[in-house]
Amino acid sequence: MSQSENSGDLSLIGQFGVGFYSVYLVADKVKVRSKHNNDDQYIWESSADSSFSVWKDPEGNTLGRGTEITLFLKEDAGEFLDQDRLEELVLRYSEFITFPIYLHKSKTETVTIEDDEDEEDLDDEDDEEILDEEDEEILDEEDEEEEEEDDTEPKTEQVTTWEWHQVNSQPAIWARDTKEVSDDEYKSFYKSLSKDASDPTTWIHFKAEGEVEFKSILFVPGQVPFDLYDSYHTKNAQLRLYVRKVLITDEFEDLVPRYLNFLRGVVDSDDLPLNVSRETLQQHKVLKVMGKKLVRKALEMLRKLASKSDDDSSDDDDEDEESDTDSDESEEEENKEDPYLDFWEKFGKNIKLGIIEDPANRSKLTKLLRFKSNKSGDGYTSLEKYVENMKEWQKAIYFIAGESVQAVEDSAFLEKVKAKDLEVLYLVDPIDEYAIQHVTEFDGKKLQSVTKEGLKFGDEDEALEKKREKAYKENFKPLTDYLKTLYGDAISKVTVSKRVEKSPCIIVTSQYGNSANMERIMRSQAFTDQQKTGYMASQKTLEINPRHPIISELNTRVQAQGATDDDTIADLAWLLLDNALMQSGFPAYDIQGFNDRMLRSVFQPGLSVDSLDLVPEIEIPEDDEEDEAGADDVDDLDDIDLSDFAGTDEL
Repeated sequence: MSQSENSGDLSLIGQFGVGFYSVYLVADKVKVRSKHNNDDQYIWESSADSSFSVWKDPEGNTLGRGTEITLFLKEDAGEFLDQDRLEELVLRYSEFITFPIYLHKSKTETVTIEDDEDEEDLDDEDDEEILDEEDEEILDEEDEEEEEEDDTEPKTEQVTTWEWHQVNSQPAIWARDTKEVSDDEYKSFYKSLSKDASDPTTWIHFKAEGEVEFKSILFVPGQVPFDLYDSYHTKNAQLRLYVRKVLITDEFEDLVPRYLNFLRGVVDSDDLPLNVSRETLQQHKVLKVMGKKLVRKALEMLRKLASKSDDDSSDDDDEDEESDTDSDESEEEENKEDPYLDFWEKFGKNIKLGIIEDPANRSKLTKLLRFKSNKSGDGYTSLEKYVENMKEWQKAIYFIAGESVQAVEDSAFLEKVKAKDLEVLYLVDPIDEYAIQHVTEFDGKKLQSVTKEGLKFGDEDEALEKKREKAYKENFKPLTDYLKTLYGDAISKVTVSKRVEKSPCIIVTSQYGNSANMERIMRSQAFTDQQKTGYMASQKTLEINPRHPIISELNTRVQAQGATDDDTIADLAWLLLDNALMQSGFPAYDIQGFNDRMLRSVFQPGLSVDSLDLVPEIEIPEDDEEDEAGADDVDDLDDIDLSDFAGTDEL
């Protein structure tokens, strides 16, 4: 006050802080009664009109020590007189304040009313001795009625009592040392914080030091929120930001990236200012530093969970090598109990979104990826585990994208891979191929799709392969030229394949074009522009299997007849293309043409049908005699005289 008198500035902001000044949002006037231990009791009063008054309390020392604040509420602020509303506000913003906050709450109870008629019954005992027998009988009847009344429910009334109730009873466990907090306390705190009945999957409790200091506990929920992906772009992580245990907000958008929106927890810092608006705090540079540290700790928490899972699985593998006594059922139970696989099945899509959205942490997120593979069985495999199990001569990590595990397992693209006993990752989630496009390599190994051009395995004798490839090209040149001319724009080129074993031919796409699975996903989009999709369609290459008998015979016939217009050979060639397209995940080039060729080339010769012209319609014989007989019967009925049956029972 002395400073304000010298400067002449009577502005209330800064004298008590923004927190106190905000009371004028709901109050017309504020009165503060305060008593210092070594001073008299004073009253401060203001109506937020740039003036205030201070005087000695005429009532004397009524407080003893401390401060009492009285708000004279505005007419439209009556909600703050509701004890439930007050308790809600205290629990939201000051639940973890160190000093206790008590609320004077009312409680309504139902109590039993004592009956005063018992005393009257005692006074009537002396009068009963002088009554005659008739009166006694009457009294007996009255006693029976009174007993029946006693059996009824006693009289009750509603009594309202007032008592002080502590609102902020929940301790701030993040302020304690991690060694002092038990797992049950963490679980109880999570349930109180998130209002979730299930236990968290994992958590991390840490203290950050350096440019900014803060304490935090991050939790991974045990259950997936029902709207996690339905409102992904608008849903933020439920992290509560506290400043000295006072809640500032839980609606920050940029505290952690959107792909970590499943996190729950608290962040408490002493370095952030309390007397600034939330909008200003949102842009505070300290928050950006906090965000980076929170992301790093969150990924560290998931990495530890994944490492623990991998260690447990490796221990199980060692035990299985010693004794093969475990059944398939026990393996499935172990997979279900694996905490990281449980997390992956629930929130794995978030990790894949993080690979797309967070380039700075992409390498860390890549280590958290899990995929099905042709060697993982019912479980999953990681990229680290894949690299550990690679062949010595293997140079790439192979993957295939498809609609489902069953679809990719039966794919013709895996024929050569399975023959070489190589592992292939299955990308069966629609987002998988989007995410994997941002991961060009892992641990020095490039990721290679088995459905695209340029597939190499690394164990080939390059000199021998070049000679064999040259020989096949010369031998099948008549067929490849004929097919390219026949197909026209349906494909970009025809080559001899090195990736198929049993299938006659297959369709592969260019190295940097869309795969069949990606085109399928793009066609399924609600707002797909078909014209734009056509521009983005990948270049298709038909690879023929030179060792397949159908290809060999077709090549022989083309060589014998030259560039012929034989419809039979053309139909078979088109059927090969449609078969390869559908087997590779693409739709048939011409559905109606495919249908016609199937009828001409497969069903007609298979059933020995001479022509596909329709047979005549079935002839219906004319039943003239039956019609005439029916007509005669009608005539006979017309000749019957109904009067002949009058009065009889025959009619």
